[in-house]
Amino acid sequence: MTPGTVSIHPYFRPHEGKLDEFVAGMDAFVERTSSEESVLFYEFTICDGVVFCREAYVGAAGALAHLANVDDLLKAALSISELERLEIHGPAEELDQMREPLQELPVQWFVLETGLERSTS
Repeated sequence: MTPGTVSIHPYFRPHEGKLDEFVAGMDAFVERTSSEESVLFYEFTICDGVVFCREAYVGAAGALAHLANVDDLLKAALSISELERLEIHGPAEELDQMREPLQELPVQWFVLETGLERSTS
């Protein structure tokens, strides 16, 4: 990961009979996110009726800008699903910038301790 990378890991469980509607809305998230300069990756996966969004940004500012950018889409998605889990991973100094703006959400904060990154270029 790029130094300062923040990744967001939300797990959504669409309400009974709403999975197809949730899936139909995913393209709008991807399209909106594609214009963000700080997005590193953004994708959806599904397992046993749970929708996972795998996403990462350059720093807390990039992650917070993304959340503001998709706020209306996220509210619509949450009207037909439950947020089962929300993890945010990154360096302590980046996570600290996000704690107050996201204090109303049930975030599990994962502080980066060590790791490596390989260049694919």
